[in-house]
Amino acid sequence: MRSQRVSGRKWDELRQVSIRRNYLDFAAGSCLIQMGRTRVLCSASLSDEVPLFLAGSGKGWVTAEYCMMPNSTPSRVSRDHIQGGRSKEIQRLIGRSLRSVTDLSALGERTVTVDCDVIQADGGTRTAAITGGVIALHDAFLTMQRNDVLKVMPLRELVAAISIGLTPEGLLLDLDYSEDHLAAADFNIVMKENGSFVEFQGTAEHGAFDQGQIDQVLALGKQGIRRLFEIQRAALAEVVIERKAPRFG
Repeated sequence: MRSQRVSGRKWDELRQVSIRRNYLDFAAGSCLIQMGRTRVLCSASLSDEVPLFLAGSGKGWVTAEYCMMPNSTPSRVSRDHIQGGRSKEIQRLIGRSLRSVTDLSALGERTVTVDCDVIQADGGTRTAAITGGVIALHDAFLTMQRNDVLKVMPLRELVAAISIGLTPEGLLLDLDYSEDHLAAADFNIVMKENGSFVEFQGTAEHGAFDQGQIDQVLALGKQGIRRLFEIQRAALAEVVIERKAPRFG
C-alpha cells in the first residue's frame, strides 16, 4: 500500500481546485485559478489585428503570455529576469493548447491574448495556466458574442493539463513544489475533452523510465484531467455578470 503524501492527499488525488471567473473588471474574460497553493491570474484581451502571416486569410489568432510575479516564490523573482527562456517556452505551450480547441476561422481577423500571471507558485504553474486560461478565453469569446462581435462561439471544447511525478513510492498526481523537486521523473500532460493529447512531456531527473511507466502516466493523467474538466464545466455553469466588449486596438 502506498504511503500517504505529506499534504494528506492520496497518490491519485488532485489538490483542491477553485476557479473564480470575471476576476478583473476590465478584461474581456478573466479568472483566478487556484490549485493547492498555486494561484494563476488569467486574463484575455482583444485586438483587431493578426500576425502578418494571417493577414487577409480571414482567420484569427490566439496567443498567450506567461509571467512569474516578483513575490510568487519565497525568493523574489527579479522583474529583469521574468521573461526568460522558461517563460517563453511555457507561453508557447499555453498558446498551442488554447489554439488546439479554437476555430480560428470563426474568430475572424482578430487576436486574443491570454495573459497568465503566476501570483503564487507551488508547482504546476504551467498546467494551472492552461486549465484557467481556457476559461478566460471562453469568457472573452462569450463577451464578444453577447456584444455582436462574433456570430458563433469559436471555442469548440475545453482543454486542461496536469503534472505527474515518478517517485520511489510510485506515481503521484498533481505535484506541489516539494514533490516535483524530489521526483525522479516528472511529466506534463495537456488533453482536450475529446481525449486527444496536445502535449505529453516527460523528463527523467534521475535514472530513466520505461514504456510501461509511460502507459501508467497516461492513464493517471487522463483520470486527473477528466476531473479538471468537471471543475471547469461547473465553473462555466455559474451565472456571471455580462460585460460589454472592450474596444479593439
